Amino acid sequence: MYYGALKKTDIANGPGVRVSLFVSGCTHQCRECFNPETWNFTYGKEYTDRVRKEILEALSPDYIQGLTVLGGEPFEPENQRGLLALYRDMRARYPKKNIWVYTGYTLERDLLQESRARIEITDEILSMINVLVDGEFILEKKNISLKFRGSENQRLIHLPRTLREGRTVVLMDDEI
Repeated sequence: MYYGALKKTDIANGPGVRVSLFVSGCTHQCRECFNPETWNFTYGKEYTDRVRKEILEALSPDYIQGLTVLGGEPFEPENQRGLLALYRDMRARYPKKNIWVYTGYTLERDLLQESRARIEITDEILSMINVLVDGEFILEKKNISLKFRGSENQRLIHLPRTLREGRTVVLMDDEI
């Protein structure tokens, strides 16, 4: 797996101060994507155990609220396999910090049902995420006034409640 950027103090991709990892590789290729260079699966630097440890260390300060993973596409199968150890380690080391993941896939259609994105570890990954921002960026639905997303079709899903209740729980802007 490769990544395009690692931001150790990011305030744009979720609430509070966060560590954000921009993975490489995306098959959605949304029109006017804000990060098209990350469509290439070998863009940037190789993601290694050293990088995973660097991310975990960057998460240690009390003022860091959590981790955001975006891209690229974190739910491309090869990226899921690359990220699993990071999610496991973060949950073990920082159980009170949250994980946000941005995906162009849709939870109900692509991640909970049979699809090219759903692999043997998808359920485990979903169980560790607090907020899933799902849906492709759609230029015709672009809205710069939305919190933490670019187009009106994208949803901020409270994943623990969604999985527990068996229905999709979408957060409203005032709940963030």
